[in-house]
Amino acid sequence: MFSGLSAFPLTPMNETRIDEAAFTGLIERLTTAGVDSIGALGSTGSYAYLTREERARVAKIAVEHAGNTPVIIGIGALRTKDVLNLADDAQKAGASGLLLAPMSYQKLSDAEVLAHFKAVAEAISVPLCVYDNPGTTHFHFSDELHGQIAELPNIASIKIPGVPSAPEEAKARVERLRALIPSHVSIGVSGDAFAATGLSAGCDVWYSVIAGLFPNTALELTRAVQSGNHAQAQQLSHRLQDLWAMFGRHNGSLRCIAAGAELLNLVDTPCLPLPLMSVQGEDRTRLATLIEQLHLS
Repeated sequence: MFSGLSAFPLTPMNETRIDEAAFTGLIERLTTAGVDSIGALGSTGSYAYLTREERARVAKIAVEHAGNTPVIIGIGALRTKDVLNLADDAQKAGASGLLLAPMSYQKLSDAEVLAHFKAVAEAISVPLCVYDNPGTTHFHFSDELHGQIAELPNIASIKIPGVPSAPEEAKARVERLRALIPSHVSIGVSGDAFAATGLSAGCDVWYSVIAGLFPNTALELTRAVQSGNHAQAQQLSHRLQDLWAMFGRHNGSLRCIAAGAELLNLVDTPCLPLPLMSVQGEDRTRLATLIEQLHLS
């Protein structure tokens, strides 16, 4: 489950409700493509904007429509007690694994984050992925803290935010972390622009935003690395450079992926919770062109 390609879909919604039919369609699109796992209620799934009841419903739909594809459910929240409740809901829905980011309003210390993960890890019965995402949580893990958390029960993977662009530096970065964690804990790369380099550097899994919308495109890159064709993977990533640049211009990938789903008529417009808005204007037109020119699917 914590290897290969893990696809993170949107949770399409408006200010009234979650669009369950559109979400089901996105999940089935991923299972048809053959991704290795599905990450529901990640950052792309707007988990932080949903109530407990909405998140429980999304988890249930994801598991019900994923078939034999393992589903990892995001359980991040500000309070540990709320995370424990969300973990219970996700497990009752049939989640194969859980994903936890250290959300905060007050800046967290390393000791607080360790205690947070310890409380959750000891309470759950399915594997947990540590979600290292300083772009949204503003918490920066040290490798030493990762090592401490990785020793806890049920910790199965670490989702790192990226790797250096130089291949040797990327390999060294992965090896430094690998030396501090148990062998059964996988390392996954996120930040889609880093995927080819991270996988080639020894990451076990790509936790992918674009795979949630364009699974075939992401699978082609992933399988190239898995077959040992690292040069092809880099070429495939380079093809997407304009997409990576667009992500950078819009404070991350979410607004771009939402616009892509709207352009493909896979979701209604708008599909994000306010005040978030999908990409508009020239970049929206550019995105439509990229989808067609690059045959993203």
